Amino acid sequence: MPIPAARGLSAYPVELPTPDIERYRAGNTDVPFFQCWESGVPGPRVMITGLVHGNELCGAIALDRLHRSDIRPRRGSLTVGFANVAAYGAFDPSYPTLSRFIDEDLNRLWDLDTLHGKRSSLELARARAIRPLVDRTDFLLDIHSMQNATEPLLLAGLTEPGVALARKVGFPETVVIDGGHASGARLRDYGAFADPKGPCAALLVECGQHWEARSAPVAFETSLRFLAATGIVDFEDVSDHLESSPKRQRFIRVTEAVTVLTQDFAFNQTFRGKEVIPKAGTVLGHDGDRAVKTPFDNCVLIMPSGRLAPGQTAVRFGQIHYG
Repeated sequence: MPIPAARGLSAYPVELPTPDIERYRAGNTDVPFFQCWESGVPGPRVMITGLVHGNELCGAIALDRLHRSDIRPRRGSLTVGFANVAAYGAFDPSYPTLSRFIDEDLNRLWDLDTLHGKRSSLELARARAIRPLVDRTDFLLDIHSMQNATEPLLLAGLTEPGVALARKVGFPETVVIDGGHASGARLRDYGAFADPKGPCAALLVECGQHWEARSAPVAFETSLRFLAATGIVDFEDVSDHLESSPKRQRFIRVTEAVTVLTQDFAFNQTFRGKEVIPKAGTVLGHDGDRAVKTPFDNCVLIMPSGRLAPGQTAVRFGQIHYG
């Protein structure tokens, strides 16, 4: 059973390699470590990002594999980018939790007030540099992984274009319809991606536990199916690389995100995620004097966290929506 990380330690072994991404520094955009391949044929502008968190290795592996493959857009364009390369450069497999970021979480900065604000950090500078590329993107896939050994999740956001894109990708089988975190906006929720009436859409895939071997093939397969779903490649272009037979998708709608309010938040047992709690009112833990309870029967726990500082998301409550 996993235990909370202390001083960067983890109960999970690091089973993944750390690919050398220095060869991709130059790229061909104005942003280091971002590469754009243009087909020369009209079509959507597609982006895949990895390493928004520097210790989530599966994204680096998937993008490295895409670089070295012969998969290129037949129409439109494909941009791939390694996001928080400074944090990735600090990754130490002996203390693997420490390099999530350097100054602050790069995946909580994607609102206009923050991006236009006066404060500065390494991650804010990187977000501001990446932003013009994101502004030109129609469809985005952001590759992540999770603290606990949980089955992969595809996070589709609240818009119908996002949900429709998740359905078209068809992998992983569990799709979460969610609205994000109180602590800040994610890249997936930035700008046009959050417009319910617009044509743009973004997905975030959680590929499994951060360092488990199986997270890397999940990241690569999701990337390939995403490319085919956007139409910039044909399914035949990627089919030989696919390893899984998609199952019928299950959609879970997040109804509430539990935000930590005090320094004294604790769950009353270890939760890994995707547990279904049968009864409404079941106490999961306490935040100071406040009992944290399930709001309805058959409540699905989405990504319970070990990072239980005030302002962070402790867990999200999900309701099976359909599928």
